[in-house]
Amino acid sequence: MSREYRRAPRAPAYMARAFLFPRRPGLRAGLPALSAAWRGHRVGGTPLASFLALAGLEGHPLWPLLYPQAAGFRLLMSLVTDYAFPFPIWGALQVRNRLALRAPFARGDVLDLSARVAEARALDKGSEIDVACTARRGATLVWEGVTTFYYRGQRSTAPGVPPPSSPTPEGPAVAEWIADAGARLRFARLTGDYNPLHWSDAHARRSGFRRAFHHSQRMLGQCLARLPRREGSTLEAWFKGPVYYGAKVALRASADRPGFALFVEGDERPALLGRLS
Repeated sequence: MSREYRRAPRAPAYMARAFLFPRRPGLRAGLPALSAAWRGHRVGGTPLASFLALAGLEGHPLWPLLYPQAAGFRLLMSLVTDYAFPFPIWGALQVRNRLALRAPFARGDVLDLSARVAEARALDKGSEIDVACTARRGATLVWEGVTTFYYRGQRSTAPGVPPPSSPTPEGPAVAEWIADAGARLRFARLTGDYNPLHWSDAHARRSGFRRAFHHSQRMLGQCLARLPRREGSTLEAWFKGPVYYGAKVALRASADRPGFALFVEGDERPALLGRLS
């Protein structure tokens, strides 16, 4: 099944599917052929301004590496809430991103965005599903990415291909800051991801977390903004734990190595691991 949009996919429509039809078919019948396309997204206006401000990337040369992932996340949401998608969205954890800038693009460019359900893999305690995305300017591929969602307790018969290993935390602390406690719904409006884990402390506590926590792409952008290296065309990220609103965080990185790690104060384990190359 394929959906095509001429404007941003509407969050009320796909979130209604998630709330009203929570049961999903699983992977017994295999991975469904689901895809979606959004034609004519113009880079600029409120979406770009919000992204640059909230991710801290205003004036930074690497913003095009992450922008399509944030602005096009609505397409992913439209797929993972589809009736035919194997598992319900409420059990999903975004665990990995692999993003690649294939050609430069700029403010004012018009991009065609697409997403498709690409691959599933069985793990010991659940399953992973990859959603592959692209951005094209006319016939030119300018960006592509893979977002991996983990579903704990959801079994599948897909091959148990090992997921890519994350880098080892390395390098000294290069930045410390407080993860902003505001603009929770502003970033949700940008990405179309209204998961209450990202804006409701009460819901987060009911789900086993201390309080609400940041969207992954927002914290990834804030890490990019503070890295010593300001060049690269491929960004890999592993999301290991929540970054709570108002938490003190520290970024570890080295100017001559591609890996970096984000730590939340009081936790020896990294919340985010990344590699920029």
